Amino acid sequence: MAEIVWDEFRLVRAIAEARSLAGAADALGINHSTVFRRLGSLEKAMGARLFERSRTGYAPTAAGEKMVDLANRIADEIVDLERKITGQDLRPSGDLRVTTNDTLLVHLLSEVFVGFRRAFPEINLDIVVGNEPLNLSKRDADIALRATERPPESLIGRRLAGIRWAIFAASGDAPKNFTASDARRYNWIGLSDGIGGPKPTKWLLDNAGADRIVYKLNTVLGLAEAVAAGGGMALIPCFIGAATPGLTRVAFPEPEIEAGLWLLTHPDLKNTARVRAFMDYTAAEIGKRRAIIECTNDVAMKNGKAEA
Repeated sequence: MAEIVWDEFRLVRAIAEARSLAGAADALGINHSTVFRRLGSLEKAMGARLFERSRTGYAPTAAGEKMVDLANRIADEIVDLERKITGQDLRPSGDLRVTTNDTLLVHLLSEVFVGFRRAFPEINLDIVVGNEPLNLSKRDADIALRATERPPESLIGRRLAGIRWAIFAASGDAPKNFTASDARRYNWIGLSDGIGGPKPTKWLLDNAGADRIVYKLNTVLGLAEAVAAGGGMALIPCFIGAATPGLTRVAFPEPEIEAGLWLLTHPDLKNTARVRAFMDYTAAEIGKRRAIIECTNDVAMKNGKAEA
C-alpha cells in the first residue's frame, strides 16, 4: 500500500466533519473535483471504501472511522507541538489572536487594543469577536477576554475586575430617589433569554415583572442606546452606561448582579513574549478603568458624559 501523507488524513477528516465533498472542499480551500479525485485515489491505494453515500451525506465506513480517529489524534499532536514551540518564543513580535465579545470590544477594549499596538508595534493583533467560547487548547485563539464567573479549568489567567450592572434611564426621564420597590411603575428594556447571564433578567422579573419588560434585545450591544432613545429603563453594565451619551444612572441593583472580567490563555503559551506582553499591558489598562467597570467611582452622569 502506498504511504499516506498528512494531507490525505486532513481530507478524510474534512469529509467526515462536513458529510459532503462540497463542504470539505470549502474547509480545505480547494475545489469539489479535487476532493472527489483525491478521495477516489486514496480509496484505490488503500483497497477499501472510506465513505458510504446516503441521504444524509457521506458517512464513514469502519475503515473511514479508523482513519478519522487517527487524523484527530495527529491533529491534536500537531497543535500541542505548535503550542510548545510558540511558548518558547522570547521576543514580543508576531501574530496574536485575541477573542472577546462585541460589547467588551466596542465599549471597553478597542482603546486598549490600539494602545497595545502603539506600545508593541511588532505584534499584530487578530481580534475574534463572538460570545461563544473558543477552544484555546486547539489554538482557536491565544488569549480570551471574557465576562464569566467560571473560566475553564484548562486555562490560566487573572480576574481583572467585577463587571457590575446598574439601573440607567434616559437623562430627561430619570426618576429621582429610585428604589427597587418603584420598578413596577416604569417600562423596562431587557435581554432575551440566555443573553447577558441570568442575573439581570432575574432581577427584572422579580422587581418589575414580565409585563413591564416592553422591549427586548438578544445582545447587550445597543441596550444603552435603546434607553437613551427613550425606550425605557434598563440594567446596563456600568462601563457601558458611563460611556453612552444621554444616560443617567438612577440606582444600583442588588450587589450579586456581577460577572468577572477574565484575561485567559493556555498554560503552554503563558511564557510566550507576545502573550506575556499583552496580558501585562491589558491588566494594567483595565486596572485604570476598574472604578468605572465596578461602579465604585460615584460617577454622576451629566449631559451624557461621565464626571467623577
